[in-house]
Amino acid sequence: MNDFLRKKPVSLILEQSLESEEKGGLKRSLTGLNLLLLGVGGIIGAGIFVLTGQASAQYAGPAIVLSFILSGIACTFAAFCYAELAAMLPVSGSAYTYAYATLGEFIAWIIGWDLILEYLFGSATVAVGWSGYVKSFLKDIGINIPDYLSSSPYVFSHDTGWTQTGALINLPAVLIVLVSTYILVKGIRESATANNIVVFLKCSVLLLFICAGASYVNIENWTPFIPENTGTFGQYGWSGIVRGAGVIFFAYIGFDSLSTLAQEAKNPQKDMAFGILGALVVCTIFYIAVSLVLTGVVSYTLLNVPDPIAVAVNAAGDGLMWLRPFIKAGAIAGLSSVVLVLLMSQPRIFYSMSRDGLLPPIFSKLHSKYQTPHISTMLCGGLAAIIAGFLPIGILGELVSIGTLFAFVIVCTGVLVLRYTHPDINRPFLTPYPKFVCTAGALMALLQMAFLPLDTWIRLFIWLLLGMIIYFTYSIKNSHLTKQTSKK
Repeated sequence: MNDFLRKKPVSLILEQSLESEEKGGLKRSLTGLNLLLLGVGGIIGAGIFVLTGQASAQYAGPAIVLSFILSGIACTFAAFCYAELAAMLPVSGSAYTYAYATLGEFIAWIIGWDLILEYLFGSATVAVGWSGYVKSFLKDIGINIPDYLSSSPYVFSHDTGWTQTGALINLPAVLIVLVSTYILVKGIRESATANNIVVFLKCSVLLLFICAGASYVNIENWTPFIPENTGTFGQYGWSGIVRGAGVIFFAYIGFDSLSTLAQEAKNPQKDMAFGILGALVVCTIFYIAVSLVLTGVVSYTLLNVPDPIAVAVNAAGDGLMWLRPFIKAGAIAGLSSVVLVLLMSQPRIFYSMSRDGLLPPIFSKLHSKYQTPHISTMLCGGLAAIIAGFLPIGILGELVSIGTLFAFVIVCTGVLVLRYTHPDINRPFLTPYPKFVCTAGALMALLQMAFLPLDTWIRLFIWLLLGMIIYFTYSIKNSHLTKQTSKK
């Protein structure tokens, strides 16, 4: 019992990180600006290009702006906690390492296994969305990709279950995952450079839409700003705003992935907080501005579509038609960078778990030239490509959300635990009002988890059960911490 409840001392985590660096481990090559742009690259994607319109049409109306603010506040609580731990423990393990230091080895394993749902499944989810935009963009220029090569072979409904679509594979989704994997194997600096270019492109497109679209806003489309509730919880009114906040939570996923890059930051004590919190602020401003213009240009009742920004451009008539190809190009660029950032994160979790003995040594092997965890990167890329090619986006999105929220609960709890168990440790960044912020962050994440469908919870428990089988058959026997303790 004591073996899997044993915590990894903070001093040992820092000591091993320094040791790894001296032996030529992961390169410290990321600046604060790199981290900020990687954060923006990881956040702005399917949420702003797809979910904004759907959540507005179904739940909140023009008040989707308030939903973004609520969800942003919830994420800010978690972001403060991630920033404190990333600056204090500048290693690559993110929530896994934080849990190891605060809640014990077994919880650390559970959260490490759970993070696969966020990063690996998340990259596959976004790749499916990328495929849809690419197909639409190519169709506009006369190139048609047949449905049987660009759709999932299966779809899932909570009412009817699994059914076949007749498609063979979602080939574009597979290809973007494989290209991203290749870039990541080549090196973290190359990956950051590619991300910087893509972030510039998609932010430019969004600014174009905000500035050009503002002159086409019809204030009548904002009236009523909060549509009257239909009598059903979550359909407009204040309950719709709250429901909308839960739905568009997916739009904020990505800032936490920066914590997996702490061991590759040049000055993690200063730059991790700048990157995490800065990216969240920048993206929240974009979300509010885009949703205001979107619901001002076109009635929210017309936005329940896969490409709401394109619908708004069409509604403005000839004046904004020139923007249509740029919007789709921006969406493609935006989703590309999200795939890249999420695929960058998962191998670094495996790297840390392997260095602790909880996974086989091959997962912590670095490329002799590029100094990247190339084997685990290729493994993650291969699995993500298979998932993206064969599973529908709805199932993937729900798994990503519950996995991310679970990680938020652990991180917020971990900050509070460390404040009591290690009050004197050096904290380059401090979470303000920790009792309130940490508690609110954990409770808000739990609340959003509670509103997810029951079958999503069932899949989470099955996934965690599989992880526990691996832990008790392999990890607990090979844990370096357990072995070190047994020698004493």
